[in-house]
Amino acid sequence: MDFIKELPDEIKNKTYTNDELNDRDKTVSDVICHLHEWHLMMENWYKVGMAGKKPAIPAEDVTWQILPVLNHRIYEKYKGTDLKESISLFKKSHKKIMDIIEKHTDDELFTKKKYQWTGTTSLGAYLISATSSHYGWGLKTIKPLKKMVK
Repeated sequence: MDFIKELPDEIKNKTYTNDELNDRDKTVSDVICHLHEWHLMMENWYKVGMAGKKPAIPAEDVTWQILPVLNHRIYEKYKGTDLKESISLFKKSHKKIMDIIEKHTDDELFTKKKYQWTGTTSLGAYLISATSSHYGWGLKTIKPLKKMVK
């Protein structure tokens, strides 16, 4: 968020057309909304899993092998969202994920197979992929925009 805040308005509010960001996202808002939606999915997986059921991960009709299909749906769902709204959505969903993280001990977060719904991995691995790892992707995606600042 600090990186985005420092970008001039004409850079952070521009619609990019030639894959300056990636082959899907056209605005900084698209990237932020992508992160937000992954927060929501993680929150849902968590609620379903902790209730003793098997969540559809990554989605009901999508496997990890065809993840671009899901990511394109996310793009379509949020395209046109203005930057201020996307940041607001992101901050709210980020807080919910942080609340989930903070209510668990390190053992609960990082012991593999602790929860049946996480399979052979740990709850923490899911949370990391929906937060810090994904945030790294987001920053890497928008960082080249700084070169456009004159």
